[in-house]
Amino acid sequence: MTTAPLPQPVTAPPPETDRPRRITAPLTRGDRIFRTGLQLAGYSVFLIMGLIAFFLLLRGTDALRATGWRFLTETRWSPAAHTFGIAAVLPDGILIAVVALLFAVPISLAAALFISEYAPVRIRRALVTMVDLMAAVPSIIYGMWGFFVLQPKAIGLIRWAALHLGGFLPFFKVTTGDIGTSYTSSTFIAGMVVSLMIIPIITALSREVFSQAPQGEREGAYALGSSRWGMVRSVVLPFGRGGVIGAVMLGFGRAMGETIAVALIISPTFKFTGHVLEAGANSISALIALRFSESDSFSISGLMAAGLVLFGITLVVNVLAGLLVSRSRSGAATAE
Repeated sequence: MTTAPLPQPVTAPPPETDRPRRITAPLTRGDRIFRTGLQLAGYSVFLIMGLIAFFLLLRGTDALRATGWRFLTETRWSPAAHTFGIAAVLPDGILIAVVALLFAVPISLAAALFISEYAPVRIRRALVTMVDLMAAVPSIIYGMWGFFVLQPKAIGLIRWAALHLGGFLPFFKVTTGDIGTSYTSSTFIAGMVVSLMIIPIITALSREVFSQAPQGEREGAYALGSSRWGMVRSVVLPFGRGGVIGAVMLGFGRAMGETIAVALIISPTFKFTGHVLEAGANSISALIALRFSESDSFSISGLMAAGLVLFGITLVVNVLAGLLVSRSRSGAATAE
């Protein structure tokens, strides 16, 4: 008598692990052409920046070879005697940018918060448009307005600050007291004019960052009994901190490179004193604009070398700003 084989137990198949599926779509010819065009446009930025740096380095080689590292430490500008450098104009340019930031940052942040959080919807679009239009105004218009309107109005304030604050704040000190010449064409006035030109940049970028604060965190702050300012202080400002820092650094780079407005305001000198209220200042961009038409080939080489230094400074500032934005919550949210 034969026995039937026992049935084997049925084992369940192992459960599949959950894995995200990659959704892809077939690329058409139009998609490939469009993607290639975008890639070429992106790579062209690196190409243009490299060509600018190569051009400045090529044209400034004669001056850099003649002066060497003294180009960064020399305070005189006498190309005929091979004695020239940017040590006197670079600090003034930085001071002009710093003064511009001291005026622009508070105004820009207040305007950005008002537009994104407080302004009625019916006027918000108009305010955004006005900020964008301010960025489109030519720099020579700001320079002329600063020279004919702002500078005469600011002399009283500058004179008061020099007389009452110059005694214990060295950078507010003015060595002479002639109101007609000592309180005009100064670093302070140039910074005030440049601040008008970077306010739209900082305002627009900060407003965009503030508007991207998570809605859930906003509602959570309100649910916990927070006021609107409490919500802004606890949600919007911490979220946009990195983006605001990046916007400020971009404004600083823009202020460092401003040319026409600064050239119209300042009285060019090659002596750095650090007295922001005193007449006489300079910057690399204004130096190039004012000296280019009267320069020979070797002097132009020196101006190109100065432009190369300015190009490097603004490039480093903008790269640092981009890194700060990308490492912040606001920058990560934008990337997503």
